[in-house]
Amino acid sequence: MIRKISEYILKIWGWKMVGNIPGEKKYIIIVAPHTSNWDYVVGQLFYICRGMKAKVMIKKELFYFPLGILLRSLGGIPVDRQRKTDIVDQMIRQFEINDSFVLTITPEGTRKKVSEWKTGFHRIATGANVPVLLGFFDYKRKLVGTDELIYMSGNLDVDMKRIKKFYSDKNPKYPENFSTGI
Repeated sequence: MIRKISEYILKIWGWKMVGNIPGEKKYIIIVAPHTSNWDYVVGQLFYICRGMKAKVMIKKELFYFPLGILLRSLGGIPVDRQRKTDIVDQMIRQFEINDSFVLTITPEGTRKKVSEWKTGFHRIATGANVPVLLGFFDYKRKLVGTDELIYMSGNLDVDMKRIKKFYSDKNPKYPENFSTGI
């Protein structure tokens, strides 16, 4: 029932879902461009439609009552962006101890324009030896979906160039806040 409602909402909003969810039990989904709070809503509807349960790293400031209860129930993991923490090691550990673990990360790390993307997803994927699924929004074409499942080569520069090239033609809700830096 929830899946049908989610499909209906995306349909009336004009969104088309593309791509498939891999059969692997452990992987990271990186999602870009991320320039709007609506990205989370559209992304969660997509996950529901595809029958996915994914954890999502979200800034800790949003985990206030009662929103925090909802975010946790949807797989939210609070992240303190102000402090240097061992979040990378914590996420690698989650991949090690769980039989099934899917983690969503926005490599931009914020909805504001940034000159450099965060590389924590790369360190987690490399450390946990899990692939990365390329997830995206394209507001101009009203597409939400997934594309290629890739393993990191271990060379950050090579991997980031490949990933940023993929996202270079995706259209964010607020184009002034998005840059792949390529």
